[in-house]
Amino acid sequence: MPMPPAKGEVEKKLDTFTADYMRSMNAPGMTQALSDAKTTIRTAGYGFANVDLKTPVTTDHLFQIGSITKSFAALILLQLRDEGKVDLHRPVLEYLPWLPVTMPYGPITAHHLLTHTSGLPDAGSIFQSDPGARHAQGFEPGAHFHYCNLGFAILGQLIERQDGRPWYQCLQARMLTPLGMTATAAVITIESSARSAIGYQPFFDDQVYPRQGRLVPRPPEVFANPAGSIASPAGDMARYLRTLLNGGLGPNGRIVSADGFALMSTPYIKAPEFSPSASYGYGIAVDVLDGHKILRHTGGMNCFASSIHVDLDGGVAAFSSINAMQGYRPTPVTQYAVQLLRAEKEANSLPAVVAIADAAEVENASEYSGVFRTSDGRELVFKAEGTRLLLQHAGEEILLQRGQGDSFLSTVPGSFSDYSFVFGRDPNKTGKPADHDSAAAPAPVLVVEVGYGPDWYTNGAYRGDREFPALPQYSNFTGRYRSDSGDDMRVFVRKGRLWLGDSPLNEIGASLFRMGEDAWSPDTAEFLTMVDGKARLLRVIGEDCWRIEVGS
Repeated sequence: MPMPPAKGEVEKKLDTFTADYMRSMNAPGMTQALSDAKTTIRTAGYGFANVDLKTPVTTDHLFQIGSITKSFAALILLQLRDEGKVDLHRPVLEYLPWLPVTMPYGPITAHHLLTHTSGLPDAGSIFQSDPGARHAQGFEPGAHFHYCNLGFAILGQLIERQDGRPWYQCLQARMLTPLGMTATAAVITIESSARSAIGYQPFFDDQVYPRQGRLVPRPPEVFANPAGSIASPAGDMARYLRTLLNGGLGPNGRIVSADGFALMSTPYIKAPEFSPSASYGYGIAVDVLDGHKILRHTGGMNCFASSIHVDLDGGVAAFSSINAMQGYRPTPVTQYAVQLLRAEKEANSLPAVVAIADAAEVENASEYSGVFRTSDGRELVFKAEGTRLLLQHAGEEILLQRGQGDSFLSTVPGSFSDYSFVFGRDPNKTGKPADHDSAAAPAPVLVVEVGYGPDWYTNGAYRGDREFPALPQYSNFTGRYRSDSGDDMRVFVRKGRLWLGDSPLNEIGASLFRMGEDAWSPDTAEFLTMVDGKARLLRVIGEDCWRIEVGS
């Protein structure tokens, strides 16, 4: 049997980084594709497609690419524009007058939908269970970037109407077949799942989830929404990367005009969700990496997380996907792969392998240490041990993992795992600069409080108000809700405000609330069906969640 060729330095470094990423992120398996403008450089599989059977990931396994599908939809819309069948700046209601939406801030066009600037909420489906319900616009089109899967579901309907075929047939005929992506599934079905790596989800899906938490296989599913319907193997994704690197030129000719591709890759609006320097084009983010223009996107499904990086100036690109969705995307892998390929192509020194940050490593752990108490005397004691933050409770020490910013979660299932710990700071008080900071570094704003679900704790430095009366009707809404798809929602009152998990709710109607602090956000939560003084239904951005009463 012939020996495989020896690995080059790029492969060795990328394999080392990939192994570290998978270990740190608790990813069962990964697929990967690298390409330049002429040919596939490499496809690879890592880890397991089936953990129980120890089935290794191969380059034939399908992985769900999630929102990377949006760039395919954008290219099809641009094809239809090239053919004179779609005007990207014509009100979409002129094409789809039946859409269940209200637009008090102005007409929405395909341009707005392609750039996530329509003002519509980030709902998963056009249609709601209540036939009279309408998705409501929250701001003037073009004013803000607000990621919106609903927008691409609508674009799918526009494509079907103007092309005359269902989405999957249109995608197959216009994109997959011309690009030679013959193994790709246009929509996720039970049948396509037989060729896919198994997707894994948290076993405790009703709790906060630490990176090394227990995973469990998710049954096969069906998903045909153009916001994220594609499942593809590594080789096919390399072909797609190559098409983007060549400005829309496929192996058999252009799939979109040069003008159309220029429209796709134009930065229209800042998109900080992707990076501080990123903007959004049509169905894809436009960014700069090491001075080069890149196209990038991520994709998150129930059990898969994906990423692409396309260096248009450097002529190299990478795709990666893992078969677990834990809130993390393999962006560090694709970015490092592109940096390696570019350095090799330019005969520069290869960038060093950088260790993936351990979420339990908290550089400023000391800022959160101390004793915090509720008004009735209950305590939480946090202790910093170097860069580790521990909760001391009932004789045990619970290691905490950073979520985002000043929020943390327990790494021990069943021990403070219902909610995140959300620390608060006093903007009028600062502490001493950390030892590792330079003398000129500003002192950190002092941590004075922490919330855990409905409970609120303060330390000795807190000097603010301590009484926060809540509106009486809020008690009608508090409790636990769960959707048919398995989303678990906890609603509670803290400091007089109603919260949905880590998101504050701001009242805009008798039982209607805006989610988050942005006054323009179109994402809402509505409490419905009052029985014996309790809401039985919570509609979160169009999804129905039902009140449940369960024990521990």
